Amino acid sequence: MGMMSEADHKIVSDAVAAAELHTSGEIVPVIAEESDGYSDIALFWAAVASFTAMSVLVAFPDIATAKWDWLFAGNWGEHEWTLGQFASLVVGLGLLKFLGVWLILLIPRLRFWLVPGPIKSRRVRQRAIKHFKVGAERRTHGRTGVLLYLSMREHRAEIVADEAIHSMVEQDVWGEAMADMLAHVSKDNVAHGIAAGVRDVGKVLAQHFPRAEGDQNELPDRLIEL
Repeated sequence: MGMMSEADHKIVSDAVAAAELHTSGEIVPVIAEESDGYSDIALFWAAVASFTAMSVLVAFPDIATAKWDWLFAGNWGEHEWTLGQFASLVVGLGLLKFLGVWLILLIPRLRFWLVPGPIKSRRVRQRAIKHFKVGAERRTHGRTGVLLYLSMREHRAEIVADEAIHSMVEQDVWGEAMADMLAHVSKDNVAHGIAAGVRDVGKVLAQHFPRAEGDQNELPDRLIEL
């Protein structure tokens, strides 16, 4: 089952159709549950935990070996640790720590919590551009496609415009559309948020690319759900 209901899809589709009545531009709204799995970030934190555990063990070898003997040898006499035995202890603990943290970070909420904000923003932007290149770039006669992309788990949104629009409209012009969309989305009114963003994008397009007589609808008026 998708994130959006049939009614939600209709709200967005109707907003796209209404916005395109006044512009030759084409608006493509896209919603994704997430833009990246961030498996590399999970591996990074697992490696950090492993390295930290091994470093602490090396820094305080007497405490570590005494604790091991107390747990597993029952303090029956002193155990002389060889270099090989201690190295095995260090490596074994590092591997266990790595595996444990990696398994914990298979939980999406925890993994996403540990992803730095700038990395989320960069990857959402990259994914938005990728989908734009596939679904909207140069697919209109006047190169007037705009992709409005919302990534739910990262709480990020992007607007990517085709060449003709990008050359005429400054990036910060889309700020109102982003603000209107996210204001609704933050209150769990996702469909209405996307529709608000679509309407604002339509207003910008209508100023620069008004609808001409005989203009054809070149891209479907629908919400793409990934």
